[in-house]
Amino acid sequence: MFRATRRALSVAAALASLAVLVPSGSLLGQATAIVGATLIDGNGGPPLADATVVVEGDRIAAVGPRAEVEVPNDARVIDGAGRFVTPGFVDTNVHISLYGGGNKDRKESSVFYRLMGPELTLEAAQMHLKFGVTHLRDSYGALPELQQVQDAIASGKAIGPRLQVAGNIVGWGGPYSITFALIPEDDLSLYEEQFSDHIAQGAGEDLMDLYPEELRARIREYLDKGVDFLKYGGTSHWAFPTLIGFSPAAQRVIVEETHARGLIAETHSTNPEGLRLSVEAGIDLIQHPEVLASREISDALVQQIVDRGIVCSMIVNTITGPAWENHLANRAAAEERLAREAEGARAREWGRLRRPVEREKTSYQIRREQRALGHGTEMRRLNAKKLIAGGCITTLGTDNYAGVAPEYGRTPKPIWQEPGIGTILAIEGLVELGMTPGEAIVAATRNGAIASGALDEFGTIEVGKLADLLVLDADPLADIANIRKQSVVMAAGKIVDVDALPSDPVYFKR
Repeated sequence: MFRATRRALSVAAALASLAVLVPSGSLLGQATAIVGATLIDGNGGPPLADATVVVEGDRIAAVGPRAEVEVPNDARVIDGAGRFVTPGFVDTNVHISLYGGGNKDRKESSVFYRLMGPELTLEAAQMHLKFGVTHLRDSYGALPELQQVQDAIASGKAIGPRLQVAGNIVGWGGPYSITFALIPEDDLSLYEEQFSDHIAQGAGEDLMDLYPEELRARIREYLDKGVDFLKYGGTSHWAFPTLIGFSPAAQRVIVEETHARGLIAETHSTNPEGLRLSVEAGIDLIQHPEVLASREISDALVQQIVDRGIVCSMIVNTITGPAWENHLANRAAAEERLAREAEGARAREWGRLRRPVEREKTSYQIRREQRALGHGTEMRRLNAKKLIAGGCITTLGTDNYAGVAPEYGRTPKPIWQEPGIGTILAIEGLVELGMTPGEAIVAATRNGAIASGALDEFGTIEVGKLADLLVLDADPLADIANIRKQSVVMAAGKIVDVDALPSDPVYFKR
């Protein structure tokens, strides 16, 4: 009864019903000072002990050694003794809206919760903020709902991290399409067609068949919808083989029109030649460059990326930490199973009477065995290490999503793909891939702001920038896992009551 009533809410009413979680001190314009903490400012230099940060409104008003920073008389003072201050974290690749995709449990969730799209979007955003992620880039999802939640947060009607949104991955046809999910058009229901159109927003698969100047006009129309950056499908999504999506000339058109609006152009290009073409088209950012059709990235391609200063947003959370431990366990089990099956097949097939036959493995069998052994995961981890060691501008983009409603899922979603905690695991994973804790914090803050095209606004703790701050109870430079020990989360100058998030639980719990 409760869900049925809520499902009937209009989008506007749903957002209007959301609680505003803003501390009274912020409403009064009271300054806040964090006094005596060790400052890790996100620039990568040595930490500053016994520092003070003063926040006025949504900005950092002063920062430096405690002896040199004047604290306003009426300021709310946070004792920083024994604590550590970092910038808020940035996740550059999330999917917080309801976007369906696939069959069965995901479709069932999208159908039942379709009219609760704004609430689900806000809830997933708040789960990120709950873990200290103060800025999100949503690179694929339902643009209308994303923009409504973005506006609600920006206007103060709802609490959440700042959002930048891209809507559709240009050139893909929405969640029920060949390009996204290998689903043929002739097999679609009316709901699937309508929902895919809602996600594609006029920038779907037909764009791949246009002449460059026709494409230019359509890209302009899509940019007119007010997206904050543009992501396009330089290749297909899941298919084997991974197919190139747009010609070099078409990719240049997409990048040129995006740059003409002063926006970041990025790509999903997941095979070697597809990625090279996107790099040469002039992109600013690559989503998951470590995902390369289970191939090792070449030294030449790494160097191209580094030389052009292209940001590498990596899905670190799925190749490190618990995800990597899970892979190792699965690989060991698969090795044992494949050995057992091979021996069993020999015994069953030939027995005592039949002559033995030696046959080569087919390419299909080899690929099946590689998938079972997690070959793709191991290549992704190798590529991530090569890109980091090669000096690329690394940040994290977890690809995390809200996913299936609890009542429709048979098994829990892996913790590393959950909003918020997945970002924390990704930051920790950067250290596992070879970064120092300080470098991992830079990747999650300063480099995230570079990926957002907004380093002048946030990403480091400097005077004049937005006050996205975390107060940690232990030193993250001694142990990166201490980023979990957050005693204060501040987003644009407002202290967040993380225990009250999500404000309106649907999938998650407080």
